[in-house]
Amino acid sequence: MDPRFLDHFHAPRNVGDLDAHDVQVEGVNPVCGDRLTLSLKFSPEGVAVARYRVAGCSGAIAAASAMSELVTGADLAAARAVDREAIDAALGGLPALKRHGADLAAETLERALAAWRGSPSPHGASRTGEQHVDQE
Repeated sequence: MDPRFLDHFHAPRNVGDLDAHDVQVEGVNPVCGDRLTLSLKFSPEGVAVARYRVAGCSGAIAAASAMSELVTGADLAAARAVDREAIDAALGGLPALKRHGADLAAETLERALAAWRGSPSPHGASRTGEQHVDQE
């Protein structure tokens, strides 16, 4: 395992609740049960703060941590560019059995950003309530 993956798994960043969030989205992988709740606070420049709660495997934990670091302080264009591949690269390459964690983090982020913009994403989103990411 890459040391970056192990570092994010053993010492995840930005874990917690964000009471004053602008958007909160929940993603769920119905196959394995991994669950990610992502809260974002925006500034005029982009994502000011990202916080999350995750319940899942080591891949989901590490991916959520890496994703939160990649988007915190990012302008909207940079935040929108954070996808599965960017998360995977930030972790030094996830093992095949853990890549679904990067999918969950990327799709949940995509839905949160779509909710903030007020436009639908391919995975659906709104500014309120829980949103589910269906993964197979």
